[in-house]
Amino acid sequence: MDERRRIEVLQKRIKELEHLVEQLRVSRRVLMNLLERVEREKCSEVARLQEENRKLQRANQRYARTLWKRNRLLIESNQVEK
Repeated sequence: MDERRRIEVLQKRIKELEHLVEQLRVSRRVLMNLLERVEREKCSEVARLQEENRKLQRANQRYARTLWKRNRLLIESNQVEK
C-alpha cells in the first residue's frame, strides 16, 4: 500500500509539473509577442523621428540660406551707401 501511495503522489506531482510547464510555454509566447510588438513600435518611432529630423534639417538649411541672402543684401546696401 505504501508503494501505491508513493506512486500516486509522484503521478500527482508529474501532473502539477506538466501544468507548470504548459503555463511557462504560454507565458513565453505572451512575452515574445509583447517583445515583438515593442520592437515594431520602436522601429516605427525611429523611422518617424528620422523623417522628422530630415524635415527639420531641410527647414534649417532653407532658413540658413534666407539669412545668408539677407545678410549679403545688407552688406551690399551698406557698401553702396558708403
